[in-house]
Amino acid sequence: MSTLRIFDTATRSQREFEPVRPGHASIYLCGATPQSQPHIGHLRSGVAFDILRRWLLAQGYDVALVRNVTDIDDKILTKAAENNRPWWEWVSTYEREFTKAYNTLGVLPPSVEPRATGFVTQMVEYMQRLIDAGFAYAVPGEDGAGSVYFDVAAWNATEGSDYGALSGNRVEDMEQGESDAVGKRSPQDFALWKAAKPGEPSWPTPWGKGRPGWHLECSAMSTYYLGGEFDIHCGGLDLQFPHHENEIAQSHAAGDKFANYWMHNHWVTMAGEKMSKSLGNVLSIANMLEIVRPVELRYYLGSAHYRSVLEYSEAALTEAAAGYRRIEDFVGKFEGVEKGQWTAAFEDAMNDDIAVPKALAEIHTTVRAGNKALGEGNREEAERLAGAVRVMAAVLGFDPLDEQWKDSGEESGADAALDVLVRAELERRTTARAEKDWATADAVRDRLAAAGITITDTADGPTWSLAD
Repeated sequence: MSTLRIFDTATRSQREFEPVRPGHASIYLCGATPQSQPHIGHLRSGVAFDILRRWLLAQGYDVALVRNVTDIDDKILTKAAENNRPWWEWVSTYEREFTKAYNTLGVLPPSVEPRATGFVTQMVEYMQRLIDAGFAYAVPGEDGAGSVYFDVAAWNATEGSDYGALSGNRVEDMEQGESDAVGKRSPQDFALWKAAKPGEPSWPTPWGKGRPGWHLECSAMSTYYLGGEFDIHCGGLDLQFPHHENEIAQSHAAGDKFANYWMHNHWVTMAGEKMSKSLGNVLSIANMLEIVRPVELRYYLGSAHYRSVLEYSEAALTEAAAGYRRIEDFVGKFEGVEKGQWTAAFEDAMNDDIAVPKALAEIHTTVRAGNKALGEGNREEAERLAGAVRVMAAVLGFDPLDEQWKDSGEESGADAALDVLVRAELERRTTARAEKDWATADAVRDRLAAAGITITDTADGPTWSLAD
């Protein structure tokens, strides 16, 4: 029996998973900053680490997964102002959209989903610890406002400092990318707390009014729920620097051991470019579901290794959907079949840093073996293999017989596309009848009938349905 090995970004090596508490797995996942509709680039992270969680659960671990919501941020404030809406309404609107998207793709709900603005007290305590230790400093602002910065030079000069180790950057080359730098001692320093600006939301602290810095919130929330030392910290590759590098620095400087493993999923790209709003190549979840069913989109987003680039194309998406349907068609031949036992090859694949491509290959190998057994008249063996397929597919989150996907085919993208095509034919028929072009009208009717589509003429115009 193999054991789970995880590629740890911090050490750039695969390490055997050894939890802080035997039998328990604690995971923190950097969640959404809801400012607009979620796209498949956002959801890849959710799906990738949902598979990790499902595998840990399948192995008998008690899993605690914390996925935060950054509900205060420069971009949120800008978007809300541009649309003349309250910031809290704006972020809540799109937080619901993210939740809907996660649910649609079968991502298990997190154990808890804290919002940054609900943890100001913990952030103040964290800043006080850092100031007392000499690794942070306050900068008074105007009208009772105030900022607090992390002192990178002070921390970097301390024995045991590992600043830059996660991302591989040299300290002198690091740029935080922060627009507000009033009172900073060095460009390398980063904001723990941002001084209040006129018209912006703020909270009182001993150092003045302001709002959370991006990095501080995650240290405060993760350690509040999971403790000063926990197992796995997850997030997108683009978060390595500055976000995760700064999380490590402030947490270690405050005396917390923090995360023991760091896992980063790669991007979804299109035409070689990272999926992002600014590039204008965003593919929303709603748009994707015009092409494939939710379960097929999940299959696609989880199909590549989480550390590999997922290059989007409609051809790749539809090919993945066809792959899922081969699994679905096989399992569907055994209504009510119970989940069986995964294969040794599947277990080895999952324990090899969650190698989903290898795991999928094993599922398809099992499907082929099952169809072969069925063709040879060995239904008992085929049913046993169908049970194995079910349990393996469940680990990856797309068990065809799961209640989650029971109605997945209703009003799918394929149905919508068919409706558009049939209605175009019906309009052609209506025009032909109005012009007394009976030959064309009959040809349209016959063509649709040959495709299994029945036309019914009503007082409100023609309707169509699939023939029984």
